[in-house]
Amino acid sequence: MNDKHRKDEGSASRPGGWRAFFLRPSARYSVATLVVAGVVVGVLFWGGFNWAMELSNTETFCISCHEMKVNVYEEYKDTLHYTNRTGVRATCPDCHVPKAWHHKVVRKIFATNELFHKMIGTIDTPEKFEAKRLELARVVWRTMERTDSRECRNCHDYESMDYMDQSRRAVDRHIAGFDEGETCIDCHKGIAHSLPDMHDEDPSIVIGTVAE
Repeated sequence: MNDKHRKDEGSASRPGGWRAFFLRPSARYSVATLVVAGVVVGVLFWGGFNWAMELSNTETFCISCHEMKVNVYEEYKDTLHYTNRTGVRATCPDCHVPKAWHHKVVRKIFATNELFHKMIGTIDTPEKFEAKRLELARVVWRTMERTDSRECRNCHDYESMDYMDQSRRAVDRHIAGFDEGETCIDCHKGIAHSLPDMHDEDPSIVIGTVAE
């Protein structure tokens, strides 16, 4: 046995070694003190984590990347989701980040992939963004289809719709869509952002791109 091994073994077995620190009651601090300290540390950790979550869940944060600010944000400002007669604005997180905490955490984890592409400049010019627009849109559409347009329902609710204030076409489409089990994004692609070049796609998927 070499000297280093003996030294490490001796320090671990001494009363003040690391094993004693983790496994034996503290002679210096009471159990109550340790519990209170643990609670304080836990609260600070949780508060910091939640603060960071909420900070990254604002429109200001979303458009801090020029890729978003000069592309989709400019398009969004020309839509009813940004300015309308009721003065109710849907911001980026309202449409793209779940309200429920566990779903929100999952979304944030997947969003780390976006940080990687930010670093390597995947869409750092308008030309690159346009080349990727359809691919990016499909990712969002698939997510919304999978969640039954969950984020749309943060503001829109079937039960609250007043068909008397909708056009005849909108009423017919909504009733048919509800009966057929369709979800919002099935008809309302392009409602907040410009549609990608879809001339090779099934033309039926662009129906109802304007709110009525």
